[in-house]
Amino acid sequence: MDQSCAAESACKIREIRRAQRADGPAAIMAIGTANPPNVIDQGNFPDFYFRMTSSEDKQELKEKLKLICDRTTVKNRYAHLTEEIVEQNPNLRNPAAPSLETRLRIMIEAVPNLGKEAAAKALKEWGQPKSMITHLVFCSGAGVDMPGADYQLVKLLGLSPSVKRVMLYHLGCYGGGTVLRVAKDLAENNRGARVLVVNVEITTVSAFRAPDEAHLDSLVGQALFGDGAAALVVGADPIQGVEKPIFEMAIAAQTLLPESEGKIGGQLKESGLAIPPAPGRPQDHLQEHRGRPDGRVQAVGRLGLELLVLGGAPRRSGHPQPRGDEAEAEAGEAAGDEARAARVREHVERHRVLCAGRDEEAVSDGGVGDYRPGAGVGSALRTRTGDHRGDCGAPQRASVTPPSNLGAVVRLHI
Repeated sequence: MDQSCAAESACKIREIRRAQRADGPAAIMAIGTANPPNVIDQGNFPDFYFRMTSSEDKQELKEKLKLICDRTTVKNRYAHLTEEIVEQNPNLRNPAAPSLETRLRIMIEAVPNLGKEAAAKALKEWGQPKSMITHLVFCSGAGVDMPGADYQLVKLLGLSPSVKRVMLYHLGCYGGGTVLRVAKDLAENNRGARVLVVNVEITTVSAFRAPDEAHLDSLVGQALFGDGAAALVVGADPIQGVEKPIFEMAIAAQTLLPESEGKIGGQLKESGLAIPPAPGRPQDHLQEHRGRPDGRVQAVGRLGLELLVLGGAPRRSGHPQPRGDEAEAEAGEAAGDEARAARVREHVERHRVLCAGRDEEAVSDGGVGDYRPGAGVGSALRTRTGDHRGDCGAPQRASVTPPSNLGAVVRLHI
């Protein structure tokens, strides 16, 4: 009798568990992005930086920074940090001065507000009531506070106080991949869940300091990093005819590479965030332990661009002449239809958020990947659906056999 009751109880638990799970894969249903209003022209950045740090006498370092900026191929960057903020807080520019408390004060206020802008855009595109958001995943490498930025965002957006929150601080470059993995598990294991995912980085505040001959690696960070936020709405089993998924997530994985300690890292010190130089390149280490991945390993995230600058990964694919969406945007500008051009470019940029910067025509199945302190590698395999922004037909799911190791994931998704 006892065995029969135990078996019946186990069956009921399994039935309850099956009922709690979604039927389909997690899908990204909306994307929103936001940047601070302060725009930095990359060509003028060396002058701006050396003026703001009162380092005009260090011309040799300035020439090195100009070379780095030129090699990034970046045109503009967005920054929360302004000359006014630096003038009000001069300890930010001094590498030897304690400034962590000042940096945290600035970031604790700025992070949730920038996250709110991106989240509001994602929620608007999603088009459903905010009360349907069941989970919030907030990730930021900037600022530490209790209660955290997740709590502040709930208040700023007017979300339900019963929203289940996950706050991730100081993950580094791989935060974007991590939140996708967490959101995928939440959406697929909680039927009806709608997860608001928000990533915010304000690196110009956390890592800003005057140039130092003893730490030339700091110039690379100054030339690369900008500030911004991205938000997603993730859920499974979309409401037919109402919710329009952009991507479905098939696989999310993470692994640590052996003998990788010290390859990538970041240290939060009294003088702010320091990113020490690493011996070798993450790409070389990955190839050493996983075999040569056809020369197509690329880091996506803040370190991705650094790898491009240092010759550690191929440059993003592009076309010498504008075509497709870019040609349409330029046609709109030529016709004086700035609104049309802006809409097209917004669509292209939103697509590239999850396509490693590649053109829409080149991507159907693919993914995002990252290197992380440790050094680990993370990836999320995703497939583009066919029912968003004018595409025709039913959503096309990827026919993918889960790889036996992460090396296969990396080869597959780039």
